[in-house]
Amino acid sequence: MRRSWPYSDDDLRRMYAGGRADATARRFARVWAVVLGAGLLPRRWVTLEVRGRRTGRRTRFPLGMADWQGEWYLVPMLGEDCNWVRNVRAAGGRATIRHGRARACRLIEVPVAERAPILKRYLQKVPGARPHMPVDRHASLAEFAAIAPRYPAFRVVREPRAGAPTRRREAA
Repeated sequence: MRRSWPYSDDDLRRMYAGGRADATARRFARVWAVVLGAGLLPRRWVTLEVRGRRTGRRTRFPLGMADWQGEWYLVPMLGEDCNWVRNVRAAGGRATIRHGRARACRLIEVPVAERAPILKRYLQKVPGARPHMPVDRHASLAEFAAIAPRYPAFRVVREPRAGAPTRRREAA
């Protein structure tokens, strides 16, 4: 067990027992959602805002993004049954990413066969997820492919701003 202050990896896993955040984890999430949404940390740290699938109210989730081949991806550290994943799917992928300012986006789920390198990059760049995923960040792509069905990845595609000019693709 790696000991870190103030919480060990085991402590962090216990905060999400059964795949759900306990009261401590929820308090941390509220604070981090404000900090990350304000844009106070590097670009990969964001707040995801999405409509709740039952209440319709906007919910916020502090998340780290993985960059891979020029694109940005969101990955749930708790896997397939994560609350924000279910909300995003119910919203048809429509969400808002907040980092300083809010940007409407579409989250497009990556096919299972393409997830392994994204999952690996995610664990390399988002240290808070490491205690929750069953592979080491240095594991082979084959080991990441083995867990890919349980860990969705979503490509973040920014929606054009209302009233913003769009670039037209020129005919060759």
